[in-house]
Amino acid sequence: MKQKQKAFTLIELLVVIAIIGLLASIIMVALNNARSKARDAKRIADVKELMSAFELYYNDNNQYPASGGASNPNSGWSDSNDSSWNTLSSILVPNYLGSMPKDPLNNAGCWAADSGCYTYTFYSLDYGCNQQWYMIVYRLENPGMQASPGVTACDGTNFQYGAAGSGVITIGQSK
Repeated sequence: MKQKQKAFTLIELLVVIAIIGLLASIIMVALNNARSKARDAKRIADVKELMSAFELYYNDNNQYPASGGASNPNSGWSDSNDSSWNTLSSILVPNYLGSMPKDPLNNAGCWAADSGCYTYTFYSLDYGCNQQWYMIVYRLENPGMQASPGVTACDGTNFQYGAAGSGVITIGQSK
């Protein structure tokens, strides 16, 4: 007497594999979205931490730290993706910051207003008012999370990098 073997058919196996693949795709999309939102939350927290450090520095020195040395957009800036950030770090760490924050992606060879570039860029040169103002430019992956307020320099010039909805944030302080 022959016993009938029980097994899955090829069609049943293909259907199960297709369902597992579809579920994996949905999970990966949701995971990537959650990761980009987490990076944006870190960027916002990092910039707030930098702004607090700049205010502490200002209270001790009656001016904001000088920027300079970046390769992008020009040498007047400090950028988290090159050695100019180390110079700024030597001024702020350890008295005002535990460590110098860098963008979670921190692309090299570009600055925050460039499309697809994620970096922190700082500017605070004289501009006619002895470093009594500064600005930070950075980019969010999810532009709807925060509106860019822009910053007005001490001479009244308003700075706003990036088009509306681009994710580029220009923020700062003027005394």
